[in-house]
Amino acid sequence: MEEDPKSYEDAINMAANHIRRFPLVEVQGVPLMSMIAEKWSLISAFNPDPSDLLISTYPKAGTTWTQEIIDLLLHNGDAEVCKRAPTVERIPFLEIQAPPPIPSGLELLTIMKPPRVIKTHLPIQLVPEGFWKNKCKVIYVARNAKDNLVSYYHFDRMNKTQPEPGTWDEYIQKFMKGNLGWGSWYDHVKGYWKEREKRNILYLFFEDMKENPRREVERIMRYLDLSVSEDVIEKIVQLTSFKVMKDNPMANYTFIPKVVFDHSVSAFMRKGEVGDWINHFTPAQSQMFDEDYVRQMADVDMPFRTSL
Repeated sequence: MEEDPKSYEDAINMAANHIRRFPLVEVQGVPLMSMIAEKWSLISAFNPDPSDLLISTYPKAGTTWTQEIIDLLLHNGDAEVCKRAPTVERIPFLEIQAPPPIPSGLELLTIMKPPRVIKTHLPIQLVPEGFWKNKCKVIYVARNAKDNLVSYYHFDRMNKTQPEPGTWDEYIQKFMKGNLGWGSWYDHVKGYWKEREKRNILYLFFEDMKENPRREVERIMRYLDLSVSEDVIEKIVQLTSFKVMKDNPMANYTFIPKVVFDHSVSAFMRKGEVGDWINHFTPAQSQMFDEDYVRQMADVDMPFRTSL
């Protein structure tokens, strides 16, 4: 009989032989990791407390950054309290499933008392109905398509549980067609955008957060009906700068063993910049992508910026 894991890291090491690149399986037309698809009925039935807060993003759009800002706001900027556990345990990932004994997002949530902060990458149509019925607050973060694509590509290279990314050229095609985990970026950002007023969603842009982090931290604070001092806001801005977070072992995912996240391939927190796409796209790729983008985003007018 194996001992129970003492930590999340311990659990991953115990499950090491079962870690692999899981195939994608469609759930209501959205490709999700097979382990998520297998447990879909449990995930979709999740019923949050009205006091729970949902942070939603397309993968690699500033999720961890936003989680850290919110955790610090809720704890009045106390950096030590926010190092009580890694991000994955402080703010469970709703739909994530993994081989035992790694706890699923649902398992982590059942042992936490509300109010909880919950992370998801689900497009709006797959978010469990309970979040809307219970009028939970939802914060959505969107990042411009080109930078998001670059970040996701490097993540899929280092993340050993998602399908092989293939070549850069192939990955651009997959992104444009929505053939990646959690589906189409275009549908994802538009889905929440169109519903933001009706469902009281705080819709943030990664580029705005980079341009003026203080302003966006204050927006989040007001949305959460919190009030922290000017000094604390300043402290939160500093603690959630890319450089500080990259060196914070409770936020930079270095605690995840190499069998899952191979940081020697690419760091989980790689650059966190606006405009890095220019170092990846050839002029021909950029033109093709831009033409397709205009087609896919024709039904909305969204203020995305690809440079600052």
